[in-house]
Amino acid sequence: MKLIGGGVCAAKGFTASGVHCGVRKNRTKKDLALIYSEVPASCAAVYTTNLVKGAPLDVTKKHIENGIARAVICNSGNANTCNANGIEIAEQMCDLLGEALHMDPTDVVVASTGVIGQPLSIEPIKSGIPALVAGLSTDGCDAAAEGIMTTDTVKKEVAVEFELGGKTCRMGGIAKGSGMIHPNMATMLVFITTDAAIAPEMLKKALSTDIAATFNMVSVDGDTSTNDMVTVLANGMAGNETVTAEGEDFAIFMKALNTVTVALCRMIAGDGEGATKLLECTVSGADDIKTARTVAKSVICSSLLKAAMFGADANWGRVLCAIGYSGAAVDVHKVDVSFRSPKGEILVCKDGAGVEFSEEIAKEILLEREIEILVSVGDGDVSATAWGCDLTYDYVKINGDYRT
Repeated sequence: MKLIGGGVCAAKGFTASGVHCGVRKNRTKKDLALIYSEVPASCAAVYTTNLVKGAPLDVTKKHIENGIARAVICNSGNANTCNANGIEIAEQMCDLLGEALHMDPTDVVVASTGVIGQPLSIEPIKSGIPALVAGLSTDGCDAAAEGIMTTDTVKKEVAVEFELGGKTCRMGGIAKGSGMIHPNMATMLVFITTDAAIAPEMLKKALSTDIAATFNMVSVDGDTSTNDMVTVLANGMAGNETVTAEGEDFAIFMKALNTVTVALCRMIAGDGEGATKLLECTVSGADDIKTARTVAKSVICSSLLKAAMFGADANWGRVLCAIGYSGAAVDVHKVDVSFRSPKGEILVCKDGAGVEFSEEIAKEILLEREIEILVSVGDGDVSATAWGCDLTYDYVKINGDYRT
C-alpha cells in the first residue's frame, strides 16, 4: 500500500474538472465539479440518516439501483434541499451532463452542498456544464476538490496504489466537510474512484463495512447533515480478475479503501469549522466493538472537552464525564486517560481517579496541532478510534452568518 498523488484521477480511466458557474456569488470560488470514467463502473453509496434529505440523494439512489455509474456531478453553494422542484433540478443536472458526455443520464451520480431551503436555478449549472466537460483532465482533481468546498479551508484529496491479483491498482478520493458533521452516515460528501475490478454487490459490502469504523466515527459539531453521501466508483480498468467474493483480494481491497477513508476522515475533522486542532480519541480494552465506538464517539463529541482542548487545558474530568453519559457498559473504576502529541504523552487519570502530573508539560502537549486522547476502559482486546476537533470562537462566527 503506497500513498501517491492524483486524487480521484490517480485511477486509470478517470478524469475530473471544476469550474465557477454562478451558483455561488464569489467568482473566485469554483462551485461545480465533475468526475468521469471512460467506461461504466461498479458503484456503491451510503447516505445521511437525517430524515430531511437533499433531492440529489433520492435521484442518486434511484440511478445506482443497478450498481452502475459513470460520472459524478456536484454543485456547491446550494444544497438543493427542501425545494419543491428539487428532484426536477437534480434530474435536469443529470440530463444536461448526459447530453454533454453522450451517455445515459441515469448513470450519473448527482450531489449538492450548501445552504438549505434556498431555490436552486438550473441556469448557472446549464451554462457551466460545457466548460466543465471541456475541462476534464487527468490533472483535474484539484479543480474538482475545490468545486465541492463550502466552508472548507483546504482541499481534501488522497490516493493509494496497491496490488490486486497480480495487477497494479489505484484508488483515490476527494471530500468536503467542515461543519454540520456528526456520526451516523453520512458525515459529508466523499467521492472515491478506483480502477480495480470488483462486483457491485462486493463494492457495496466493502463500503458499508468500512464506514462503521471511519466516516461514522467523525464528529465536528453534532449536526448530521441533510445532503451527505459517500460514493465509490470502480471501473475495472486495472485488469485484475473481478472480486466477486470474500477472500484475499477482497481483504486487500478493503485495506486500500480503509487507507483512503481514514486519511479523509482525519482531513475532515482537522478542518472543522473554526478548528485549530485535530482530536483523535482511541479507546482500548473494551469487551466489544459497540462499547469501544460508543465511548470514543462520546468523548470526541463532548463540547466541554472540545473547548478544553482549544484552551490546551488538560481537564481530564470532561473525558470521564463523556464516558459516564455515553450509555456504554464500562466500569468507570478501570478507566485510564492519557493525552499525547508530538511533544510527548502524559497520564492524567488512572483507574477512574486523578494522578499527579505537571500542568505545564500537559499544556505543552496540548498546544500542538494534533492531539491524541488515549482511553483504556478495561482488560478487553477491542479498540476503536474517533476523530473530531476543538471548539473555538470562530465556529460561532462562521455559523452566525452562514447564509450571508
